[in-house]
Amino acid sequence: MKRMNLNFIVGLFIIAGMAAVAYLSVTIAGVSGYSKDNYQLVAKFSNSSGLKKGAFIEIAGVKVGKVTNIVLDKEAFESVATFTFDDDVALSEDTIASIRTAGILGDKFVKISPGATDEMLSSGDEIIETESSISIEELVSKYMFNSDDKS
Repeated sequence: MKRMNLNFIVGLFIIAGMAAVAYLSVTIAGVSGYSKDNYQLVAKFSNSSGLKKGAFIEIAGVKVGKVTNIVLDKEAFESVATFTFDDDVALSEDTIASIRTAGILGDKFVKISPGATDEMLSSGDEIIETESSISIEELVSKYMFNSDDKS
């Protein structure tokens, strides 16, 4: 009888541990069991180097969406990124989307600088004003190989 009680308690402990691991995995991965209302916008960049699908989008340091797709416009040779925003985030037509780096060597994310016009973007619209990704390698190479020595 005591052996069965011990096995039962150990079984409950294992089930509780597995449930905790599953909960933490879902929470850390950002997956939720419910669907928030959201809408999509598109932005074109001349260089989206380092930006990945799933990257976060922030306004004033607050995460308000994510990058859902990045493809190449083969005619214009531009990167076309699709963003999904929470439905309660309203953006004006003169909004600026910038690709930034989290920290010195961190992941890329999209920073949104809201505009001031009264005309709002709706689902499927394009953010016209964009700032492309800055490549550290290109900057270093530019200053190393194009510096003028006036000694």
